[in-house]
Amino acid sequence: MNLFVTSSPAWPVFAQGLALSLGLIVAIGAQNAFVLRQGLRREHVGAVVVFCALADALLIAAGVWGMAQALGERPGLARALALAGAAFLAVYGWQALRRARQAQQLIAAEGTQGLSLRAVVLQAAAFTLLNPHVYLDTVLLVGSIGAQQPPGLRSAFVAGASVASALWFGLLGFGARWLAPWFARPRAWQVLDGLIGVTMCALSVMLLRHALTAF
Repeated sequence: MNLFVTSSPAWPVFAQGLALSLGLIVAIGAQNAFVLRQGLRREHVGAVVVFCALADALLIAAGVWGMAQALGERPGLARALALAGAAFLAVYGWQALRRARQAQQLIAAEGTQGLSLRAVVLQAAAFTLLNPHVYLDTVLLVGSIGAQQPPGLRSAFVAGASVASALWFGLLGFGARWLAPWFARPRAWQVLDGLIGVTMCALSVMLLRHALTAF
């Protein structure tokens, strides 16, 4: 399959979507704490992971192809969004580098009362869809960046971003027993935030170059 051949033009686009999505999703937040909690409890883990990954994939796809249609006849708006996205990623990267200097933890209490599958899925939906940042990050930012890829490569970008979500939620849910002690170490998050900061700053530079040369 050409998508996974490193010489294919789709590969850098796939990798860009993967890196961008990972940088945005790997953070200390309510959704990640919920997935980690369900993994620790070993309670409906598969349903939670599948729901979160599919929700992200649908939002990413809707953002990319929706923004592509909206920007198709508006090159000025496309450039403005590219510049805004570059600025956002630069600020996000700078904030991640600042967080790397501070001690943070992701701790999920196991709790005592079991939940039904319906209740767990409803909670996963609330943590995913009622968070306003998901629409800013996933639909607007990821969507606008993906929409500016060549039409034939947008699916590779969506695939990369979606794979990142699936890998992260799968690792968080099914690897909870092993990851929980690691996530409870502030040093681990400092290293992770440092990597995220460098990645986001690099993506910001790439997007800025694209905005200044492609339009």
